[in-house]
Amino acid sequence: MELTVLVDNNTLTDRYLLGEPGLALFLRDQDHCTLFDCGYSGVLVANAGRLDIDLRRLDAVVLSHGHLDHTWGLSHLIAHYAGEALERRPAARPALFAHPDALAPRQADGLPIGPLLAVDALAGFFDLRLTRQPVRLTDRLVFLGEIPKKHPGDATAPIGLRQTPSGPVPDTLPDDTALAWRGRDGLVVVTGCSHAGIRNIVDHARDVTGEKRVAAVVGGLHLLHAAPDKLAAVAAFLRERGVAALYPCHCTDLAAKVALAGAIPVHEVGVGLRLAFP
Repeated sequence: MELTVLVDNNTLTDRYLLGEPGLALFLRDQDHCTLFDCGYSGVLVANAGRLDIDLRRLDAVVLSHGHLDHTWGLSHLIAHYAGEALERRPAARPALFAHPDALAPRQADGLPIGPLLAVDALAGFFDLRLTRQPVRLTDRLVFLGEIPKKHPGDATAPIGLRQTPSGPVPDTLPDDTALAWRGRDGLVVVTGCSHAGIRNIVDHARDVTGEKRVAAVVGGLHLLHAAPDKLAAVAAFLRERGVAALYPCHCTDLAAKVALAGAIPVHEVGVGLRLAFP
């Protein structure tokens, strides 16, 4: 499996690509192409073009959760599809996988922070697959669905409000999910922001796949201004679970990376990074 970072807060030296506070990762598993999250703006489309990644050939788009820095790039992807179709270069119709709550309106401090596009608009370009259950995207790649909270203290505190049929509720982000790919050396766990808690995500990935070895964790860990005792607990957990490599990005600050590096190998991440897993 090959993984390419298309959107991240950081860029790599001498790559001359664009960064923004968001996330998008491109995964190629043999002939199957998956876009995991879409970033915040047109940076996704611009960087994909620079890296010779044809977004018209996606088999699946996966949303880790419904926040703006992971979903607003969808509107730019759709505009790209429409423009290409007008030039007689139509896109395939990818499946869009997400938790049902990922597309709900959200707000924080009176500002909208949820998806820009409603379900009807997205259904014009994607085959919507909204589910709380794990779904196998390929023989080795799994959408993990809703993450059980075995480690309840690990999940993010409510952020703003999420609209439900009964009205707005404090948003505990039940839609936060991840991917797991099973390779020769174990699982590669791919996260968006890890609002569900990285300990919960890793354990759920192991349970769903039946694979206990974890070759790598790639993505955001939502460890920003985390207390030292939480960082120590997460580091101890990842070491105990045998995580062989950590590629933290997006919503993981320097203090967290330093703390985690004391327990397991931590690697630099930025736009343009390509990783290959056997």
